[in-house]
Amino acid sequence: MNKTLLVTGGTGSFGNAFVKKFLKSETYAEIRIFSRDESKQDRMARDYNNSKLSFFLGDIRDEERITQVCKGVDVIFHAAALKQVPSCENATWETIKTNIIGSKNVIEAAISNKVKNLTLLSTDKSVYPINTMGMTKALMEKLALGVDFPEKTNINCVRYGNVLYTRGSVVPLFVNQILQKKDLTVTEPNMTRFLMKIEESLDLIEKSTLLKSSGSIFVKKSPAVKLINLAKVLIKIFNSKSKIKIVGLRPGEKTYETLITREEMTTAKSFSGYYVIKKKIIDKNSNKIYPEYDSNSTKQLNDKELEKLILSLPEIKKAINF
Repeated sequence: MNKTLLVTGGTGSFGNAFVKKFLKSETYAEIRIFSRDESKQDRMARDYNNSKLSFFLGDIRDEERITQVCKGVDVIFHAAALKQVPSCENATWETIKTNIIGSKNVIEAAISNKVKNLTLLSTDKSVYPINTMGMTKALMEKLALGVDFPEKTNINCVRYGNVLYTRGSVVPLFVNQILQKKDLTVTEPNMTRFLMKIEESLDLIEKSTLLKSSGSIFVKKSPAVKLINLAKVLIKIFNSKSKIKIVGLRPGEKTYETLITREEMTTAKSFSGYYVIKKKIIDKNSNKIYPEYDSNSTKQLNDKELEKLILSLPEIKKAINF
């Protein structure tokens, strides 16, 4: 097929995962990587050394630049964002400029260039948000799903929890602390988080591009764990003498996360492995109460299941043999 894929924030964890997945397939004739990181683009170009890849420097805050880069594009995966909760708490306006205004620029660039499919990557922190990152991602979703959709562009979102071994996620933090013979810093003993492998998130993003309509949010059905149990399993895997240190909640942090609100569950359709939340208005009153889908109520991985999941990660295998 002669499709062109554009990945915003394409030098990050998701961008690299997209490239590894789609360079080997015939789905896309060209993959455009858009980011503001010159050195990472240069490294990717040398590492992959593939004529399918094109690199474009720029920032999604620059409407003119992203509109230019979207010309001739069929599919966009919008991954560019400010994602670190503490950093976003300390730089609210910068987060707004990237996560809200930048996303608006991507949406409008896709529409003006008649891009067939735009999928925006969101997060569980957008649900009942209490921090800047979550609030800006929630508004990004509202922008995406509130567009008067043109016939030419399908716009949908994908929500996910903690994607293992992506930038800023908890597993590489714990692994680095173990390798440096430091205590593992757990913020709250009862804190739970959804866990999913990056390959699972890519599959869900790919499913979203097959939808021939706009206005849906795709949510992966994911298991969860207590982070203190995750720390204990990693200590066991590495046969480490590191201890666990409880350090307290960081600014803007929750003890558990939610992927679907009670209100959204009224319009959510369940499929094998994922939900699709449809944008529609409930036109009648109902006394039925729907439970939210959160990291306390989902399947909890036991230590054996968690150990198997962690040991399946190539980064862990590499770190063990370090």
